[in-house]
Amino acid sequence: MRVCVLATALLALAAGSSTIGGAASGELHGVVRADARPVMDAVIWLQAPNAPVSVTPTPILDQRNLEFLPRVLVVRVGTTVKFPNNDRVFHNVFSFRDGKKFDLGVYPIGAVKYVTFDREGVSRLFCNIHPNMAAYVVSVDSPYFATSGAQGAFTLRAPPGQYSYKVWRAGTALREGRVTVDGVTPLVVDWP
Repeated sequence: MRVCVLATALLALAAGSSTIGGAASGELHGVVRADARPVMDAVIWLQAPNAPVSVTPTPILDQRNLEFLPRVLVVRVGTTVKFPNNDRVFHNVFSFRDGKKFDLGVYPIGAVKYVTFDREGVSRLFCNIHPNMAAYVVSVDSPYFATSGAQGAFTLRAPPGQYSYKVWRAGTALREGRVTVDGVTPLVVDWP
C-alpha cells in the first residue's frame, strides 16, 4: 500500500504537480513597497485559521552582537520560540505591551529560554540591559506566511484558491485584501 502511494506521488511530481497534505500546492510571489521603495521585514499571511497544523522546527530568535536576529520573526499561534543568548554579555528579553507579555529575566551567555506565543498579535521585544536592542514576533493564525526580504520580495506556499490576506510592517496600520494563489498572479502591496 505504501509503495503504491509513494509511486503515485512520484509520478505526480514527475508530471509537474506538487501537494501539501494531499491538496495541490501553489506559490504566491509578491513585493511590498512604501513610497515606491522596497520594504524589508514586512509580514504577509493568508487567513486560514482551520488549516492543518504542520510539524516545523522550533524557530529561533537569537541574541548576538547586541542584536536580536532576526529582527522580525513570524510564527503560527501556539508556536514555542527559542531565545538563546549567543552573545558575549548577559541579556534580558521581555515584551510588556501588545501581543504576548513576558519577561525572561537576566540570563547569561550560552543560556536558552523559551516562550510560547499562544494568541495572535505583535509582540515588541526589548532587552532592559541594552536599550538599542529591539525586535518583533508576529504571531498569526495561519501556516501560510512569509517575511519580505531586502528587495521587498516574498514567496509563500499554500493550496491554490482565494484568500483574504493581511500585511504588517512596523510603525504602520495593518493592510488587508483578497488574493488568488495560483502560482501566476503576484501580490503587490503599496503603502503611500
